Amino acid sequence: MDIDPDDIFRDDDDPENEFYQERDATKEMLVYLVDASPKMFSTTCLSKNEKDVSHFEVALSTILPSLKTQIINRSYDEVAICFFNTREKKNLQDLNGVYVFNVPEREDLDRPTARLIKEFDCVQESFSKQIGSKYGILPGTRDNSLYNALWAAQALLRKGSAKTADKRILLFTNEDDPFGNIKGVTKMDMMRTTIQRAKDAQDLGISIELLPLSRPDDDFNVSTFYADLLGLEGNDLAEVKALAAERFEDMKDQLRKRMFRKRKVRRINFIIANGISIELNTYAVVRPTNPGAITWLDSVTNLPIKAERSFFCSDTGALLQEPPKLFQIYKNENIMFTADELSEIKRVSTGHLHLLGFKPLSCLKDYHNLRPSTFVVPSDEEVVGSTCVFIALHRSMLRLKRFAVAFYGSSTHPQLVALVAQDEIICTRGQVEPPGMHMIYLPYSDDIRHIEELHTDTTPLAPRATEDQIMSAYSLIKRIDLKKFSVCQFANPALQRHYAVLQALALDEDEMPDVKDETLPDEEGFARPGVVKALEELKLCVYGENFEQENDAAGSGKTSEASKKRKAISDNATKEYAKHEWSDLADNGQLKELTVSELKYYLTVHNLPVTGKKEALISRILTHMGK
Repeated sequence: MDIDPDDIFRDDDDPENEFYQERDATKEMLVYLVDASPKMFSTTCLSKNEKDVSHFEVALSTILPSLKTQIINRSYDEVAICFFNTREKKNLQDLNGVYVFNVPEREDLDRPTARLIKEFDCVQESFSKQIGSKYGILPGTRDNSLYNALWAAQALLRKGSAKTADKRILLFTNEDDPFGNIKGVTKMDMMRTTIQRAKDAQDLGISIELLPLSRPDDDFNVSTFYADLLGLEGNDLAEVKALAAERFEDMKDQLRKRMFRKRKVRRINFIIANGISIELNTYAVVRPTNPGAITWLDSVTNLPIKAERSFFCSDTGALLQEPPKLFQIYKNENIMFTADELSEIKRVSTGHLHLLGFKPLSCLKDYHNLRPSTFVVPSDEEVVGSTCVFIALHRSMLRLKRFAVAFYGSSTHPQLVALVAQDEIICTRGQVEPPGMHMIYLPYSDDIRHIEELHTDTTPLAPRATEDQIMSAYSLIKRIDLKKFSVCQFANPALQRHYAVLQALALDEDEMPDVKDETLPDEEGFARPGVVKALEELKLCVYGENFEQENDAAGSGKTSEASKKRKAISDNATKEYAKHEWSDLADNGQLKELTVSELKYYLTVHNLPVTGKKEALISRILTHMGK
């Protein structure tokens, strides 16, 4: 028995609670299908480190981080890794040229585990000995390794329903014409049967995506075979062609993006007018990332513990078989409620989106956006014609510069929302911004506080900045302004370190992964002559030339005591500083063995900032030494 199956005691004051708890329960089942033909090993491309790497290495280096990410972000997703064009065979159908990679105590299609990641990280070293590479489509033989691979992948994805899980096959290959060595009727027959096998998988709700790897001397030609295999045309075909033409590093980024599909949060009905309603899919945009929830495990079996609770009568101690009832005292009587009745009372609306009208975009202010918005796009899965109606509404709102006001009757936090249309933005590398609408949650009247007066007493004159001070501050801000700023540029260092520690423990890594704190001040940037000059001009303009001397002269006994304390700290730091050979410690990597207090002695002597964690202090010392 779940503790609160109907969310009766959910906190209604938390608007974010509804968004996270009511998302669809769909998961993803994914099969990585990697070509292991000799051409994948012989073809090399230049990496960022000026090192030649094979396409097989590119595929493995793209899959490995995705497995690590899935454990953290999507632990309920299931994956399988399948190589084709192999010498050895290992699959349920006993098909030639197909090897399903797995580890003990795990199903072929299952959640990723730490052991799977550890052994997959070393698969390249033992691949030639244990699995081997071999062309699986050759003249004079009826073996068709690509057909077998699609069949094996389809069999791996047989469990589960397409309505409750997204099923995908990601195909890595650098061979655009797998049947190039075969001629005549045999080639046509093998191509036809392979295309039919892919179509059968797609009819079962399995999507097949191609991740092409171009050779240095020849681009991957999608139109040769794979356009027919996957049914690519129009924008989909152009997108795959653009991906095939990418450089090595850009290609890895694109592959990484293709690995993770955007999944809808939930499906809602948009009621427009006169009984017309369409279906919308909602997607989360930028959301804060939090550490995963704690899972209690049994100390013996190491399996998750399911929480249950029972109710006992306080008088007799008997176990209550029926669910307890709730009551409200009214006129000295106990009015009884069942859990279902209370849940129905709290349910204000059915969760639909009702259109109320339109307003000019100028009426929507920045401070109206109190929480992260939700992106909505149409869906024709259940309501046919939703896309057509949505496009007409979308185009009219863009043309007239209007936004729609609607009532979003969620079960826990009903409120007014603003639907703001977003036009599509495309560049040479593909789509930058998709077309759709942002659903912005509008505040209630008591959510907006009026600006309080800074100075309630109007008798004395409030200090005002002079024109020179304003211009000096403007010059400084302009110097340190971040170009093309985006919140996605900065990762949460505490969260990154949290997951780095978990990864090191799970994979038995000897060294902790290096986590770069991008939120620390840019010391090199602040040391630029232009910034230093602008900062000094602002200090001079605001405080005057003799600020430090005046401050010391005007100080009382507290100031002198503080000065003595600072001098004592400085003298002690100078004394302790002389006990260490700092250059040797830095060359031998022994700075990490010192305590934080010992590291601060070096920083204090050289007038460097002493704030930050141990890693930041060491980095600051090495930067000052020029190492």
